[in-house]
Amino acid sequence: MTTFPAIRPYRPEDRPALDDICVRTAHNGQDSRPHYTDPGIFPVTFAAPYVHLEPELAFVLDDGQGRAVGYILGTADTASFAEAFRTTWLPLVADRYPEPPHPPRTPDEAIARLLHHPERMVVPELAAYPAHLHIDLLPDRQGRGHGRHLMRTFLQALQDRGAPAVHLAMAAANTRARAFYDRMGFHELDVPGGGGSVTYLGRTTKELDRL
Repeated sequence: MTTFPAIRPYRPEDRPALDDICVRTAHNGQDSRPHYTDPGIFPVTFAAPYVHLEPELAFVLDDGQGRAVGYILGTADTASFAEAFRTTWLPLVADRYPEPPHPPRTPDEAIARLLHHPERMVVPELAAYPAHLHIDLLPDRQGRGHGRHLMRTFLQALQDRGAPAVHLAMAAANTRARAFYDRMGFHELDVPGGGGSVTYLGRTTKELDRL
């Protein structure tokens, strides 16, 4: 019997697969392992806290045999999430990834600094886009329409929770991701500090029929 990829809610047993996907896509959409001493800093910062704090807003692409090969996750309220990250998530991982000196001396320390400063997520210019998201798929699952379906599922969940709009921050060098977000109806947001290595994008949670 042939099985096909399907989107489903996150389950706790998906956690190792999500960590692996995050590591393998974290360096401008490419594998972070050749560039970081401990690339586990990426899922600890950008994936695991979401499924720990808001698992109801995490969805995976299942390969048809129970294994997650892509995911989308995030929060409907960035300010509340940043506070929970500080008080609930950070104490669980700070011993493994202590706060680095400032300025960071290595690529690993640069990401660890983001881990220890969740307030960075709260940007006044993004107040009209209170939700935010992260989406990643393994390379062999990209370009097949799965990202579009994940995005539609997540935006519908945000809409159901009353979040009017969502934003994301992406590496400006990841041109392939930018092309995808453009197709998904995102537009560039004017944020101080953006326009350099980081680009902020946003869109409404409505008009999902256009995806």
